Amino acid sequence: MIRSVEATGKNIEEAFANAMKELGIDDDMLNVEKVVLENPRSGFLGIGSSPAKVRVSYKVSRADKAVDFLEGLLERMGSIAQPSVVESNDENIELRIDGQELGMLIGRRGETLNAIQHITNFVVNKDEEERVRVIVDVENYRKKREESLIKLAEKTASKVMRYKRNIALEPMNSYERHVIHSALQDWKDVSTFSSGSDPRRCVVVSYTPNGEKPPKGNRSRKG
Repeated sequence: MIRSVEATGKNIEEAFANAMKELGIDDDMLNVEKVVLENPRSGFLGIGSSPAKVRVSYKVSRADKAVDFLEGLLERMGSIAQPSVVESNDENIELRIDGQELGMLIGRRGETLNAIQHITNFVVNKDEEERVRVIVDVENYRKKREESLIKLAEKTASKVMRYKRNIALEPMNSYERHVIHSALQDWKDVSTFSSGSDPRRCVVVSYTPNGEKPPKGNRSRKG
């Protein structure tokens, strides 16, 4: 996405400075294009004088695009929290939201945060040839949630082995189901599969001694 602005000034240097200020960028930024549209004219005795006119353009990175969108979204939600970029590369953009009273941005079991992340992914990848994965986190919620899911998976697997029966976990989104599958993939005599349809799709932890597969009628692909 290209962002561009035209500005004027008493001279070319001032016009460029005004344009950069309006865009909120500085001379250290890369991919900035500066064009002189009109040179200043002094005129005769001040008559017919005109300022310098320039145009400054720069390519907005997808990380900047994500931050700009989140700032607008948070403002509309009545939140004064601020997003920032933690890491950005060709495959992933990781964003963190900092501030006070952030619980409303997380929601029940992360539902609001997941919705914010989903719509940010859509906006950032719109009209782009290659997709990038956008991760939005608040108060390190995702890491804490992942740790709790791993503990839940291991505790459930221990029960499955003790009682030798399948145990279905609560419905989870695709990412959380992936965490459960990954946490138990190397457990002996235990396997996992997903059952049901979204939003009620859940992981079933199955007792499978000697690598046996779960009953055919209950099996479903992992995911």
